Amino acid sequence: MAIRTIAIVGAGAWGTALAQAAARAGRDVLVVARDPALVAAIVERHANPRYLPGIKLDPGIRATTDPSEVTGADAVLLAVPAQTVRTVCRGLEAPETLLICAKGFETATGARLSEVVAEECPQARCAVLSGPNFAGEVAQGLPAAATLGCADAALGRDLAEALSSASFRAYWTEDVIGVEVGGALKNVLAIAAGIVAGRGLGENARAAIVTRGLAELARLGEALGGRRETLMGLSGLGDLVLTAGSLTSRNMAFGHAIGAGADPQALRREPGALVEGVFTAGAVTRLAAAHGLEMPISAAVDAILEGRLDIEEALDLLMRRPIRAEEPG
Repeated sequence: MAIRTIAIVGAGAWGTALAQAAARAGRDVLVVARDPALVAAIVERHANPRYLPGIKLDPGIRATTDPSEVTGADAVLLAVPAQTVRTVCRGLEAPETLLICAKGFETATGARLSEVVAEECPQARCAVLSGPNFAGEVAQGLPAAATLGCADAALGRDLAEALSSASFRAYWTEDVIGVEVGGALKNVLAIAAGIVAGRGLGENARAAIVTRGLAELARLGEALGGRRETLMGLSGLGDLVLTAGSLTSRNMAFGHAIGAGADPQALRREPGALVEGVFTAGAVTRLAAAHGLEMPISAAVDAILEGRLDIEEALDLLMRRPIRAEEPG
């Protein structure tokens, strides 16, 4: 099926960047935003000054505040925070094809976002998009790649082709679970890497956290039914390398602030402080316990965020774990 019209729900940095990518791929693009002023800026000035200041948007991108206008689009992209996916789905009118562009688990249930969509929009064909992508770079047209997970291989290919251009390449896989787990857990691990950097613990420590964190990511992904090759690809290893290696990442920057002495609870209360890894950490810890998995780095992040451990206590517990042979998972 040729996908010619794309509606994107969510006009944050990532939603707007995806609108740019879709427009470059030659699609007819509509963005749905809640704020009339933001809609006006996109339509009249071809800009999103709140989330992507200084970046000129494709003049063909349309915008609206009315979610009912997505009806009839060949594909609807959900570029909203993970914890709002269920609510947003309830406001959509029977979409046929949904591409989830958020990363995380639903905190209240521990469900993957594709499971949430399956409950709320059972008639929709669902896919997920994840990868090492900073929104600003994608919006500018710098080279980037991502993985698109879809159980229906033909639909996955159609969606990948609909978003791909000379500057954005989408690969597809039938491994929806692997794509989702990689995209969700890397945010937690990026917080851990940020804490290490902010505390001044050195590059050796950061490399160890990222490497052993990757083992945790693979462990959980495989336990939930994902494939190791997916977890070692763009949506797992690739996204982790990006997110845990740059303060452009909100998750790493959040961890860095904690490592430098900021109070996690106070940071969470700051306006606009949406850090998906904060919500994911608790869900990951509970999923690990339910599957009998050891995930000490993720558990340490959750404990620090919830005030059960301070950084020194968490580090001491990690460094005093039993010595054993290194295994990849």
